[in-house]
Amino acid sequence: QVQVAESGGGVTQAGGSLSLACEVSSRTVHTYAMAWFRQRPGQEREFVAASSWQGYSILYGDSVKGRFTIVCDKSKNTAWLHMNNLRPEDTAIYYCAVDQFPPIDDKEDEYDSWGQGLQVTVSS
Repeated sequence: QVQVAESGGGVTQAGGSLSLACEVSSRTVHTYAMAWFRQRPGQEREFVAASSWQGYSILYGDSVKGRFTIVCDKSKNTAWLHMNNLRPEDTAIYYCAVDQFPPIDDKEDEYDSWGQGLQVTVSS
């Protein structure tokens, strides 16, 4: 069974940076695809970024391209989402997701295991 533990997030001002971590407990984690989704207030959950564990395939949502970076640290079984130049519209609950059967995808139905969600708040 895959277990997902998220950490990070918090509050920052516009233009600031935050990082989110997603630690995955599984013997075969390095064969998985990892992704981050978010749910903004009053909106449906949306795709943010995805990566194969080796980093050969990476995908970003249009609203975060050039500002967010997804990185998989094989030594720590941890996938990171580094968020730079944050905007108030990035305020959301961010979720880590694991797909045991790659390739990477931007559709949440493809992901099997989810974290509990992390609040990110960006003030103007």
